[in-house]
Amino acid sequence: MNNPFKTRLAEPKMIAAAWSELGSPDTAEIMVRHGWDVIVIDGEHGRGGLEDWVHVSRAVEAAGGTVVLRLPEGSDTVIKQALDRGFRNFIVPMVNSAEEARRIVSAFHYPSRGHRGYAAPIVRGSNWGATPNYARENASEEVVIMVQCEHVDAVADLEQIAAIDGVDAIFIGPNDLAASAGYLERMDDPAFLPVLDQVETIAKKHGKPLATVRGPGRDWDELERRGFRLVAGINDVSLIIDGARAELEKLTGQSAGAAGRY
Repeated sequence: MNNPFKTRLAEPKMIAAAWSELGSPDTAEIMVRHGWDVIVIDGEHGRGGLEDWVHVSRAVEAAGGTVVLRLPEGSDTVIKQALDRGFRNFIVPMVNSAEEARRIVSAFHYPSRGHRGYAAPIVRGSNWGATPNYARENASEEVVIMVQCEHVDAVADLEQIAAIDGVDAIFIGPNDLAASAGYLERMDDPAFLPVLDQVETIAKKHGKPLATVRGPGRDWDELERRGFRLVAGINDVSLIIDGARAELEKLTGQSAGAAGRY
């Protein structure tokens, strides 16, 4: 197998990742050069489209990093195009049922395992035809599919979702999950925490690695203690915001809120 990220995800040590929201190859490369060797390109909420993400991916990989792509949604066309353009590690958002999860997994694989459309010899995913046995072996062997649990409907069906062969990890979207349960922007509310516990318990029961984002009450150390394998924490937008506010506060002595009017 030639996908080191898939191997790392199966190991007990937590992988700390950074988000690329701006779709900037330079910004992503900077983060890799300064120690963040896994970059999650946010195709759901970030800037740009497929070709922007390819440029970011090239910059990250040239700097020695690894890319995970969060797709904007899990349609067959979006999955097929992302695979053809060379992405191997994926987060698929808003997977709320086992039926949907099975259809998504099938879209990642060529027949007879799935229903991915064939153009193997002429796509970047096969290194333009240079990867031996890409369609018959490598494509399925190397792909990583993380389905995002971010709605109470997904929690209700998570036993079935987690049991599906080809679902490699459960990615918890805590803010959306909290919102769907009536706790918008309150994912640390004590009344909501049992929902997160339930998701973690089910994933571990089925041997599925857990992934998530850092948040209130769930910082790096806590999430590592709870057994998470992938945690996406910092992002390029917040780094710029935090740096700009901090420097302006040094200059003006004003709080971040007042500094915005400077």
